[in-house]
Formats: sequence, structure tokens, C-alpha cells
Amino acid sequence: MVVTVIGLGYVGLPLCIEFARSGLTVVGIDVDPERVRRVNEGESYILDIPDAAIQELVRSGHLTATTGFDVLSTADAVCICVPTPLRKSQDPDISYIVSAVDEIQPRIHPGMLIVLESTTYPGTTEELVLPRLSESGLEVGRDFFLAFSPERVDPANTRFGTRNTPKVIGGVTPQCTEKATALYRHAVDTVVPVKSARAAEMVKLLENTFRAINIGMVNELAIMCERLGVDVWEVIEAAKTKPFGFMAFYPGPGLGGHCIPIDPLYLSWKLKTINYTARFIELASAVNSSMPEYVVGRIHEALDQCQRSLKGSRILVLGIAYKPDVSDTRESPALDIMGLLQKRGAEVSYADPYVPHIEVLGQRYEAYDLSRGLESFDCVAIVTHHARFDYHQIAREARLVFDSRNALQGVPPGPGCRIITL
Repeated sequence: MVVTVIGLGYVGLPLCIEFARSGLTVVGIDVDPERVRRVNEGESYILDIPDAAIQELVRSGHLTATTGFDVLSTADAVCICVPTPLRKSQDPDISYIVSAVDEIQPRIHPGMLIVLESTTYPGTTEELVLPRLSESGLEVGRDFFLAFSPERVDPANTRFGTRNTPKVIGGVTPQCTEKATALYRHAVDTVVPVKSARAAEMVKLLENTFRAINIGMVNELAIMCERLGVDVWEVIEAAKTKPFGFMAFYPGPGLGGHCIPIDPLYLSWKLKTINYTARFIELASAVNSSMPEYVVGRIHEALDQCQRSLKGSRILVLGIAYKPDVSDTRESPALDIMGLLQKRGAEVSYADPYVPHIEVLGQRYEAYDLSRGLESFDCVAIVTHHARFDYHQIAREARLVFDSRNALQGVPPGPGCRIITL
């Protein structure tokens, strides 16, 4: 069996590795020649994947990569793992899916299985992908097979990876589900079939909408607790002691990454097309999107209390990635916070062990070396709590810390350090 994977990012490359480890012949396809070169040379560009994992599979001939699509003509199966961002208008950008399908369509052949993994709105597989593939004259469920299986990758998660995370699969027909289930049993330990592609599409949106709404709720709770003079972190820890009926979520400076800020809006957009307003989604999105502004406001207040103006103050943002211990900055609230501070006249720097440089509002920044000390900054803002940060150093050297992640809990402050939490 020859399996092809279109898109060699944080979803596609780990999937390639698991298929190849099972003994299948895997060809990864990506339009980025640099990614293709690195895979073929046994070099990883994803933090979770060591070079050795790729080198072993490349040497054995089970894994190769290419920028060309002609390999699809002889492939038994193809998995589409391409990005699905939002446009500035908050509409789904499915152009990457369309491009991938348009490459498959002229190369489709009897017996071929196509599985879409890219997160999208319910109905995409049947309403967008199927009509394009059916132009070949082949019949779905008989001549070729089409399914949706949502990716569930959690970068930097050391407990769950591609193989031990259950895989939901929904085909356009029962035969499609059967074929896709048989394929993925090579790569994952547990396969969870559902009755349709639309149901599988909805599963992923439920998972991330659940998280976005609960994070929005606890972010608003943090704002309420601050105005009531209550420690929100203490409240959450105490609530966690209830052994039933409660699941802890934590506030923060906003949502980031490829899924949680975006996926619920795919569902909201789809529902608007059928004249329905997803009120919980819209409200949670509004709360979460406002958090960077709230953080900057709290920093402004903290500086005022120290007789410092935000304008002209030197502020160090700790952590620019969207979550701890990754290098991904997509949709990171830290970028918004830096931009807002920049607009208000602050002298902004950042430190992040995974991101050596970044551009914000047209200005290029190089990561600050924490070994140079923190005494020169008027405020240090902890935005992403990487494990590699020395929090004892931060509490010892900084004059003022705004801790949006409660990262300094239990860390004693230095004699001249004032710590303020979200």
C-alpha cells in the first residue's frame, strides 16, 4: 500500500511517520521545497519529532517527500492535512483544501481513498470535496472512497501523540468509513467510526468550541474577580477539589494557535448561512479577543501605581509563542499585546527560547537574552509560561511583574519585586 499525505506540517509529518512505522510506503507532499529537502535528508523541523525518527524511515525507504503531485496517480490513499485559516473578514479560507483536491481530481483512479483531515465547517467534505472528485466520472462508495477524520494533534503534549490519540472517522458512505477505518488502524491504536463525514466534521468543532467557550467564561470570571478583589487562581484551585461536576479551565492573555481561536468561528460562519446565530460562540470570541487589551490596561494601571507612564516605559514580554514549549506564534495573543504596547509608546522587547525573531506591526524584534538581566525593564509581562524560563530569576531581578499565567505561584519575590497576577 502506498499512502500519500498532502501537507507536511505539525499534522501531516507525524501522520507520515506513524504510517511509515507500520510498514506502509509513505510519500509526503508539500509545496515548500525546504520542508521536502529536510524530510528527505532526515532532518526534523517540528519540536516533537527527533531527527532520528525521520532518518530511520528514510533509510528504510518507507518515507520520502516531494513537491510534485504525480505520485497521486499510483497512490492507494491520500490524506489532506493542509491549513484552514480565517480571512480577515472572519470567513473560512478553504483555498488550501480546494488546491489539494484540484491536484487529486485529475489523478483519481478506481479504488483510491481520500481522507480530509483539515478542520473545516460541517458539510465541506460532501458539499465541496465530493462534487470536485465526482467530475472524474467515478462513483463514491464504489469506485473511490471519501471520508473526513479530524486531526487531534496537541503540540508539545508528551503524553498523547498521533498513535495513542483516538481517531474519529466518518465516511460519505458506509463503504467509505470502512475503507478509511482500515487505513487508520495502521497508524493509530483506537479508531472511532461515526455515521457520516458531517458528524466527524462536527466532532472537531465541538471539541474546540467547548474549550473556547469555557476559556471565555473563565477569562470573564478573572475580570470579575479582579473588580471584586478576589484571587481568581485561588477560586479555581478550590473549585477543583469538587470530585464531580466541575472541570478546571484557566484564564490567560487571550487565545492563540491553529485551532481554538479559529475553529468555533467556522461553525458560527456556517450557521449564519442558514440564518442562525451561535450566541455562545460569538460571546466567547468577543471576550477572548478582548483579553490582550485587558492585559495592556492592567500593565498600564500597575505602572501608574509605581509612578511610571506606559509611554516610554521599557517592557519585556516573556513568551511570544501561542502556548508553552512550542515555537508556533500563529494567532498568539503576545503579538497583539506587543502591538498594543508599541502603539501606546512603550519600548517593547520580548524573550522566547523558541522564537529567535519576530515582526510586529512592521517592526522586527530579536529575542532578548535573559542572561543580560531584568533590572533595566520597568515591567516584565509573563504571557507564555515556557518551562525553560527561570522564574526564580524573574522574581529576583524584575522590579514589576505582570503574571498573566500565574507562573510565579509559590516563587518568593525578591526584595524589590512587585508581582501582579491576572
